[in-house]
Amino acid sequence: MTMTHEKILISIYEAMSARLGPSNWWPAESPFEVMLGAVLTQNTAWSNVEKALNNLRAAGFMDARTLDELDEESLAAYIRPSGFYRLKAMRLKGLLAWLRDSCDYDIAQLKAHDDLALRESLLAVRGIGPETADSILLYALGRPFFVVDAYTRRMFSRHGMVSADVQYDELQNFFQDALPSDVALFNEYHALIVRVCKEWCKKNTPRCELCPLCDFMEYAL
Repeated sequence: MTMTHEKILISIYEAMSARLGPSNWWPAESPFEVMLGAVLTQNTAWSNVEKALNNLRAAGFMDARTLDELDEESLAAYIRPSGFYRLKAMRLKGLLAWLRDSCDYDIAQLKAHDDLALRESLLAVRGIGPETADSILLYALGRPFFVVDAYTRRMFSRHGMVSADVQYDELQNFFQDALPSDVALFNEYHALIVRVCKEWCKKNTPRCELCPLCDFMEYAL
């Protein structure tokens, strides 16, 4: 039986969800904390991000306006555990300037902004690429942008659904064109992809025979 693009993607989602259960993604106490984490997680493990966030929290800098008053050198020292801390401090300062200029640090005001205009504005911030921007949009602001990353590319290229060198926008459209534009679905789907790749669809030693998606190899598009 031939399955449609949408049915395959939904079936994959259901198989992952049935095996793993809810992801409760993204772990954060506020939308602003999600934004910080989206920048800090670039090129590092989440455990290192948590250390950096804990440093900021302990020092009382989990408020955008307060953090923006901190000089870049001091900010870099607090986020040192996240790696590339000087570069990330510069990027966070850019994000804070964006929040200052676009909503006077009041994230709730961003609700009035158009989805695509908001994404374009974020992408204009130095050091904010598509994955970081879409993570902020989806997880912090509740906008329906499917986040894709190296895990997504690895999983779906191995299943023959996309090429291994597929570009970001093309891979994002692969999901957004087929799935309902649903924030909760996009959130959980990406979280499940990450979890499956960390446990089974590993980069160098995949465990295909044990993977929740072992039955989907035949559904190459």
